[in-house]
Formats: sequence, C-alpha cells, structure tokens
Amino acid sequence: QVLLVESGGGSARAGGSLRLSCAASGRTISNYAMGWFRQAPGKEREFVATISGSGGTTRYADSVKGRFTISRDNAKKTVYLQMSSLKPEDTAVYYCAAGWVAGTTRETYAYWGQGTQVTVSS
Repeated sequence: QVLLVESGGGSARAGGSLRLSCAASGRTISNYAMGWFRQAPGKEREFVATISGSGGTTRYADSVKGRFTISRDNAKKTVYLQMSSLKPEDTAVYYCAAGWVAGTTRETYAYWGQGTQVTVSS
C-alpha cells in the first residue's frame, strides 16, 4: 500500500509559478513511477507529467511541456511538480499517482492522492 498526500496548491496569477509536492508513505517509493494528473470542472482527468522510479525518464503532456518540470527525491519520498508560466487553463485539481511504469493513462497507476486545487487567474 502506498499513501500519497499532495500539497502546495493555491492561487496564482497568469505567468506566475507554483510548486506542488507529493509525499509518499508506505513501500519504497523508488520502486514506483510517479505521475501527476489534473481534472478541471466538467472535464476528464488528464495526464500532466510522469517520472520513472530512478528519475531518469520523464514525460509531459504537450500542453505543459516547457512550462512544468517533474522531479523526485526518493530519500525524502517526495515528488514535485514545478509549474511556471501558468495559464488560466491550468486551473484544476491536481492529483499525484504511483504506478509500475511511467505511463500517460490513468489505468497505469494503482495509487492516488486526494488532490490539491490550483487556480490561475488572468
């Protein structure tokens, strides 16, 4: 069992930055790929970024490429999502997830956090 708790959400102006954190407890986090997804009101939950267990592989959605950076610190059992050049369309609840491979679909991930709200105003 892996428990995930997101933090760092909040409000920002367009063009601003926020950093999300995802703290994991339970099994050795380095065994898991970690992903970030987001869900805006009335929309499906969508892939944002993922990172392999070692941190050597990362993948991003086209909509955030060049603006968001995913990283991890396995010693601290924490995964981060640095978000820069924020846009109003980045407004969503952001979820952290853990799975066996660094995939881009929800089905890839077995464990999910409760989510943290990010609101970007123009």
